[in-house]
Amino acid sequence: MPYGVTKLTFSVPEVEDYLRNSLCISKPLRKCTENSVEDDIGVSSIAEHDLSDSTTGFDELLKALVTPPLYTIVRVNSLKTTINDAQQELQKILKKEGRHHHFKVIQHDQLKDVLLIHGFGPDTDLLPVAKEIIVDSNCGAAILRGADIYVPGVMAAHPSMESGDTVSVYADLEGKCRKGLTKQYHGNKVFVGNGTAVLARKDIFCSQENVSGVAVHMTSPLFRCPSLGGVLPQLLFLQNLPSVVVGHVLDPQPGDVILDMCAAPGGKTTHLASLMRDEGVVIAFDKSEPKVAKLRANCEKLCIQCVKSFVFDGVKSLDSEKHCNRENTLLSASPPYPCGTFDRILLDAPCSALGQRPQFFVRMTLKELQSYPRLQRKLFTTAVGLLKEEGILVYSTCTITPQENEEQVAWALKSFPCVKLDKQTPHLGGPGLPNWGLSDDECQLVQRFDPTKVNAMDTERSQSNEDTIGFFIAKFIKKKSS
Repeated sequence: MPYGVTKLTFSVPEVEDYLRNSLCISKPLRKCTENSVEDDIGVSSIAEHDLSDSTTGFDELLKALVTPPLYTIVRVNSLKTTINDAQQELQKILKKEGRHHHFKVIQHDQLKDVLLIHGFGPDTDLLPVAKEIIVDSNCGAAILRGADIYVPGVMAAHPSMESGDTVSVYADLEGKCRKGLTKQYHGNKVFVGNGTAVLARKDIFCSQENVSGVAVHMTSPLFRCPSLGGVLPQLLFLQNLPSVVVGHVLDPQPGDVILDMCAAPGGKTTHLASLMRDEGVVIAFDKSEPKVAKLRANCEKLCIQCVKSFVFDGVKSLDSEKHCNRENTLLSASPPYPCGTFDRILLDAPCSALGQRPQFFVRMTLKELQSYPRLQRKLFTTAVGLLKEEGILVYSTCTITPQENEEQVAWALKSFPCVKLDKQTPHLGGPGLPNWGLSDDECQLVQRFDPTKVNAMDTERSQSNEDTIGFFIAKFIKKKSS
């Protein structure tokens, strides 16, 4: 089989060992000192457990992470169209395009703003051709989920590549291919499919003009998923299924005052705005100016008016010395905000992103991996202060580590007696992992999406709930003070 990546690999072996130990814990705590979790986030927590041997489950997870979900998830902009009209319009477009004629658009049975398109793959009979093109690993991952190749993603191409040529596409796994390389690249790479060159090599690398747009149309990708870039841009938004679930779990209502603490590029932000019918206020933060620009562009594209975005650090967004006057705060003030300002808060926290699919090679060091829980706790602390009594706080990540998920929830419940876990609707994921500080009942209240849990006997709709990226969701309610 030409697709040579069999499982996710790590540049630092200690990272894999750390994850394996974390995810294979199956016995009770050995010991726990009062301050151990607080002082040594992500390090002492492993030492406190009796570790089981490596299980096949972890290896299956590494295999799943290098493959794309076979479902393309399309969120419908309910401000502009109905789910039925969007389904019919999208099906017409896919039928009209020859390479998409075999894709069927169906509605999700529980998420009333979600369309599903089932893909196919891998094509084990697909063979490479002589002319090669090298793309970066992010571009390679996008190809496996249905994308064509755009000029910025091209790292190298065959010296004689002309427009109209059939080319084989390889993803550079370790990021070592020099831009514009003229010789064949012999580094660590993986075959992701064949395509037709739209541009010649000289147009990509030697043109005096700033060339953009599609460089290669993927006519025979290893995995067949529909290419929906630019399709009905005001009506549809491509999104991973758990990311859509997050918005429904927060359940914003018209007139609410919402905070999205780590919002860019805006997929969840725009979903919250559409769920509340663009009535109320959504405050959105991100520290990166280019990311906030992308968020604003997505709001404009989807015709959303109620989002107020700021280039701001969410950790610093609480002003505990201010008195909350919601009438003055809502529409005019910029951050920081007083305690109790927001009805609902989404904390889609910065994380190690180890649940993303597909991904081939992790360059993260152990120190980097262990740095996320401390930031997540700072953000959570700020969120609790900003949330009004009886308000709702949803915490989510797109990673698989219990140190960033279950252990964080256990820490939050211990550190903030004013919050409690609440039942989630919808609940499409599985329970939380045991032995990371949560009771059995608490494990049932959180959602963990595990891409290894796909059951071939399930229906298409239920498979789509399992064949997802790795993801975690916890919902909290802030108690009313007595």
